[in-house]
Amino acid sequence: MATTCGTTTPVRGSVWRAWGRALLGGAVMASALGTGNALGEALARLLGAEGYLRQLLPAALVSALAVPAVLGLRAMRSTRRCPMGLGPRSSAPLGFLRGVAVTASCAAVALGAGTALGWVHWSALDPAALASFLVGNALVAVLLEALPEEATLRGYAWASLRDRLGGVISALGTTAVFLLVPAASTVAQAGVSRLVGVAAPPMGLTPAGQDPISYLVLLSVFGLTLLAARTAPGAAPLWVAIGTHVAFLSVNRVVFEGVQRGAGWSAKVAPAHAAVLELGYLAATAMVFVGARVVSSRVRAQAQAQRRGPGRPSAATTHSAGVWTGAGPRLVPAGREWSSAVGGEWPSHGRGARIIRRGEVGRL
Repeated sequence: MATTCGTTTPVRGSVWRAWGRALLGGAVMASALGTGNALGEALARLLGAEGYLRQLLPAALVSALAVPAVLGLRAMRSTRRCPMGLGPRSSAPLGFLRGVAVTASCAAVALGAGTALGWVHWSALDPAALASFLVGNALVAVLLEALPEEATLRGYAWASLRDRLGGVISALGTTAVFLLVPAASTVAQAGVSRLVGVAAPPMGLTPAGQDPISYLVLLSVFGLTLLAARTAPGAAPLWVAIGTHVAFLSVNRVVFEGVQRGAGWSAKVAPAHAAVLELGYLAATAMVFVGARVVSSRVRAQAQAQRRGPGRPSAATTHSAGVWTGAGPRLVPAGREWSSAVGGEWPSHGRGARIIRRGEVGRL
């Protein structure tokens, strides 16, 4: 099975190892999420932490457990071909802001359309409370969900699959692993919570009170959108996915959970309309990133063609058994059959050989 990222056709055994590494990335995230939440609760109880600090402690522990683990696992592989996508540190802020800007813009368009249709009814706006919530929520979202999930899943798991497999299979495989993480994390949290003596949420495939089908559909679309962001052109694509992740969580927590979270702004939306709006702005976000990648690929291909210049053989040229079937002229030794689809005026290259031109087929 052929791949991109400069890989060659892999041996069959290495494909199974790639799947194993992808599942390992998911296991790291599930273990870190469950363990971090349990230990964070125990630590908050020990320190008497309340309010925002009680949210921040488990978030910091999840990132501290997950991120170094997958960076170490990736560094151990000498045959890796596709990078995790973190890029240089100097490119991280711009990548993060790109993800936030694209996602927030698509959400604004979708919610604006919903408001015009009468689906969304907004509360009064408290700018100070909203700004405070967005800043505090962003830090917790980065540490608890966005950074560790993107590093383990769209970073390590996707890169491990993409080293050996095609883009579609890698995307679907990474998304499947993503769907397993929430349920596996509840198992890990239950086990660690019992050890440290704190209460744990019930184990299950979906959070309590969520419709399983709706939850899994939304999570699947969200996972594919994050992969579109992860593969967007740029120096730090994983940070684009992290920004997309944070923006999605921030928008949803303000719009659909603003009252419960004290966000300073909220909306009333019927559940069916909320699902349409969420899926709609996620799909729009994915389309923007995919479109950017397509445009970037075409621009790069045109630039390469211009650098090659007219009349030069392309990289796709093939030849077999002395027969030239490429797109450009070629010097052919004596005694060889030859043909060419494209010719040009070229200088002589000595006795016993000649330059072939457009449409010529023959033998020297």
